[in-house]
Amino acid sequence: MSSPIEPRPTPIPHRVSPLSRREMLLRGGAGFGALGLSYLLGDAIARAGEPELTPDPASWIRPGGGAKSVIFVFLEGGPSQLDTFDPKPEVNRLAGQPLPKHIKRVITPMGEMESPLLPSRRTWSRRGESGLWVSDWLPHIGECADDLVVVRSCVSDGLNHVNGVCQMNTGSIRGGRPSLGSWATYGLGTENENLPSYVVIQDNERALVAGGPRNWGTGFMPAVYQGTRIGGGLEPIPDLLPPEDLSDSRQRRKLDLLGRLNRRHADARADQSELEARIASYELAFRMQAEAPEAVDLSQETEETRRLYGLDRAETATFGRNCLLARRLVERGVRFVQLYHGAGSKWDAHSAIEKNHTENCRSMDLPVAGLLKDLKRRGLLDQTLVVWGGEFGRTPMSEKGDGRDHNPYGFTMWLAGGGLQGGRVIGQTDEFGLHAIEDRTHVLDLHATILYLMGLDPDRLVYLHKGRPERATLNEGVVSRRIVVG
Repeated sequence: MSSPIEPRPTPIPHRVSPLSRREMLLRGGAGFGALGLSYLLGDAIARAGEPELTPDPASWIRPGGGAKSVIFVFLEGGPSQLDTFDPKPEVNRLAGQPLPKHIKRVITPMGEMESPLLPSRRTWSRRGESGLWVSDWLPHIGECADDLVVVRSCVSDGLNHVNGVCQMNTGSIRGGRPSLGSWATYGLGTENENLPSYVVIQDNERALVAGGPRNWGTGFMPAVYQGTRIGGGLEPIPDLLPPEDLSDSRQRRKLDLLGRLNRRHADARADQSELEARIASYELAFRMQAEAPEAVDLSQETEETRRLYGLDRAETATFGRNCLLARRLVERGVRFVQLYHGAGSKWDAHSAIEKNHTENCRSMDLPVAGLLKDLKRRGLLDQTLVVWGGEFGRTPMSEKGDGRDHNPYGFTMWLAGGGLQGGRVIGQTDEFGLHAIEDRTHVLDLHATILYLMGLDPDRLVYLHKGRPERATLNEGVVSRRIVVG
């Protein structure tokens, strides 16, 4: 007996009616939403029973403490590592020839990749008991060689000044994130309520640092953590003192009235942290009238100290005053001091590097060495971390015949103090000084290391922004154990 014949299924048309644009967007959007929902549900199940991540200041303070303050000497424009701390004989041996083909090609802002190699005219010598190589452009810093940890293998992502300076200050080539000084202030607070916790000093008030105030801004943090820029020169804080006929009590009443008006305005705008910062700045300005004049009064220093910083020489007087002011500020509890040298990208030697760097080194070398020596003899160097460097270095290839292009692929920075063992070199670049090839230290790694040396745990230092745990190192920076422990 044959099996019964099953009915044939209704044929499925091979042609599907087209969807309207609205229906397509609806289905596609719902699909993407479902993907996100499934991830969130799975993440919630995985985290069931775990405590919610909230900023806990006690958790991010590292046991054992660290440096109380940082002085960051920022050489804007990018100093040449090939002519300061990273000698490369091969560059001179093959001077005038193209970079050998076995060296990986890179992108240079001015497109000078195939230009001939530019020799360094420096005379090099080993300095201190450690024998660190230092060029004749930096004779005074060379005297402090045994206090330096020279990192020859720094790398960054910024090809140009604005994004390079921004990353060296904030960790990102794009603006909108808190600066390193803001993170330090947020994490550690202040040790002096009558002075700013974070101070920025430029050596040239007429030339703004590339990218401007965002380099010492707070990004998504409350504005109260931003840097306070004060001027270099003979009057660091203009208009600080009130008129002689204005008594303290009258000034206090005026400030109280202004505070009430500001508070009334701010209460209706709770989401604008700038208003809270403005109110706090008025209060700080009032307190500074009592303490800041003494802090910035360099006439209290001995003649020997003034000579140590080069205040008696025309070429070093401006930056020498700023370095001496930085020492006086950290001595009084200021947490983070950013010292800009060459504001306006003065170190940017695309041409005439001999003239450019000779003048810049002459005005910077003696004051920085004076700062290191002065901190050390006062017992402040172990509790003050000094960082030196720019947003990137320079290429071994020539530009315009007698200059060097930007090089973020391998450059030098150094650290001193903060409990570090000096007289050491970390990492290396290739034989031409173009690429970092050993112990590569990205800007974010450098930031993590600086925070660690200040007594903070960069992985636990968290600020919640719209529910997202933000960290200073963008979850990428790693503390350099080579720098920290040798």
